[in-house]
Amino acid sequence: MTRVVVIGGGVVGLASAIALLRDGHAVTIVEPGAPGGEQSASYGNGTLLNPSSVVPMSSPGLWKKVPGYLMDPLGPLTIRWSYLPRLLPWLRRFIAAGATAAKVEAIGRALRPLLADAPALHRALAEAAGAGDLIARQGVLFAFPSRAAFEAEALSWRVRRNNGTRWLELDADELRQREPALDRRYTFGILVEENGQCRDPGAYVAALARYAAELGGTIVQTGATGFRIEAARLRAVKTRDGDIACDKAVIAAGAWSKALARKAGDYVPLETERGYHVVIENPGIEPRYPVVPSDGKMACVMTPAGLRLAGQVELAGLDAAPNWQRAGVLLKFARKVFPGLPADTPLRAVKVWMGHRPSTPDGLPCLGLASGCADVVHAFGHGHVGLTAAVTTGTVVADLVAGRPAAFDLTPYAAARFR
Repeated sequence: MTRVVVIGGGVVGLASAIALLRDGHAVTIVEPGAPGGEQSASYGNGTLLNPSSVVPMSSPGLWKKVPGYLMDPLGPLTIRWSYLPRLLPWLRRFIAAGATAAKVEAIGRALRPLLADAPALHRALAEAAGAGDLIARQGVLFAFPSRAAFEAEALSWRVRRNNGTRWLELDADELRQREPALDRRYTFGILVEENGQCRDPGAYVAALARYAAELGGTIVQTGATGFRIEAARLRAVKTRDGDIACDKAVIAAGAWSKALARKAGDYVPLETERGYHVVIENPGIEPRYPVVPSDGKMACVMTPAGLRLAGQVELAGLDAAPNWQRAGVLLKFARKVFPGLPADTPLRAVKVWMGHRPSTPDGLPCLGLASGCADVVHAFGHGHVGLTAAVTTGTVVADLVAGRPAAFDLTPYAAARFR
């Protein structure tokens, strides 16, 4: 029986652990906090399970917008001046990754196998974990002020279409019938019916942790610090509380994976995209669909706790204090999306959160064997698609540990691409 340590108890780590346990391995999951807790990016994301999310953040001409990102601390994407010197190497790679339409299209093709059939895959996993009610597949509605605004995003929608995404186009009347709560300034909509939602990602991750334990997995609440490698073979994962002996290890520590990957022989230019969310308890409206307003770059979704508004990207590193004004921007804009929201929501009915998405410059995760030790598997850096890609990532991890060929080419995800 192979002893495997999975470093990270978020959705990617737990999906990997469950796939490994089903293969008959002895699995230990290392996570500093309780799985499903607020320390995890899995807890606070926009809840969407979108096979259509094949478009990277970087796009042609992005470099022209960088001064604006520096000048506007409350924009949908911002860079803190104090962090810019450390960010520059990553930023150069980020701009280059999407410099041409051909590069964006190549990234889209690479992302699609990781995201395909995600709602159905998550529903099956959630049902096995006793949480099938958390996965819904009602589609996701993208709202535009006009058809012209949609056409201005022609490249991103072409990449989606070329990778199998299909959608319904809605005029103003159809949009109003589908989503009455939406402000009337939105006159054009795209409904992607294949997309779905995990209604409560924190509860889902907690359910996966319980399921992993039922399958025989062990969860250890500590932090991993490195590896004990002897004669090119892994002997143990080092933690703050001592070594855990093992034969294989999986790095799925999200935004904290960079140092661990380096100790396994790979330099990965990993950054954190700091994302914020606001949850309004009893908002007085209940949108029928998860809504993504094109002019807001955020997800507006109903969850058991209330209306969640999630999005924004702040590049400021792992250690900077949150800028809670950014959460206020989400709340203010939500009232422009849904005029039925009360204008005087009491603070006690609003919860705010900030977390760390693990982001590579090209928007592709690191998924494959480590260069310095083939007993270590990379499974991190999913950026905005970690939740969506988790089940397929877990399957790939199990294949890599077992020495089986993966169902698709893993070359685009190799950490060696950053050498």
